Amino acid sequence: MTVHRDTLAALKGTLARLERGAMPSASPHVSLGPPGLDALLGGGLARAALHEIFAASPAHGPSATGFALGLALRAAPSAPVVWIRQRMLDQEFGRPYGHGIAALGLDPGRLVLVRARDAEAVLKATHDAVRCGAVGVVLAEIWGMPRALDLTASRRLSLAAAASGVTLVATRTAGVPAPSAAQSRWQVRALVSEAGEGGLPGLPAFLVTLLRHRAGIPQRDWPMEWDREHRRFRERAALPRRLDALPGDGAAAPQAPALPLRRAG
Repeated sequence: MTVHRDTLAALKGTLARLERGAMPSASPHVSLGPPGLDALLGGGLARAALHEIFAASPAHGPSATGFALGLALRAAPSAPVVWIRQRMLDQEFGRPYGHGIAALGLDPGRLVLVRARDAEAVLKATHDAVRCGAVGVVLAEIWGMPRALDLTASRRLSLAAAASGVTLVATRTAGVPAPSAAQSRWQVRALVSEAGEGGLPGLPAFLVTLLRHRAGIPQRDWPMEWDREHRRFRERAALPRRLDALPGDGAAAPQAPALPLRRAG
């Protein structure tokens, strides 16, 4: 009987944590919040695994980062979070803002932020961080399509996550999906937030697409919001149909007359 390498690595990681006196997580999955999505994923995202998040376009990079931070909060409500970020992202979107991170619900005091000069440095720091069992989540952000991030590199990261029990979230901006050992792959684009009561700013909103899952789950879209108060995602109700524009006086716009049918040929 052949044992899959990922399964063997996960078993070794569990034994190592037990030897250090640490108990494994009560659940092997990370609940995202929406019941339908969690049920489709078999309970949520797998812990101790690699998950990829792709921005739909470079303009949606900050939204992909926000979604990844939400996943980190769901996976590690109190454990340290290591955020490794390629400097190119700082040049494009600016550096992470502490007050904004706190507004999402993540205490900056338990965040370790690493700025790496290029993708190779991000991968090296990520591999070192994900091997530390004391870390709750490692968030790695990479720009573009670097050669160093190939199938072999993703396998090394996936095996390291399985051995340590650390959940790894890799966010990609200005890149396209390629073969990897990731447990799941997602695409994120920004949605317009709905204003709160009294015109207050609404909740961060995302259109999240499951592109690939190793369990063979079909592709599907979810419009979601991040509930900062309860630190969870919730499904956002989509409009049932396109709304027609109304003229300034509030009267319904007249319908254009139907053209008569004519036999062709």
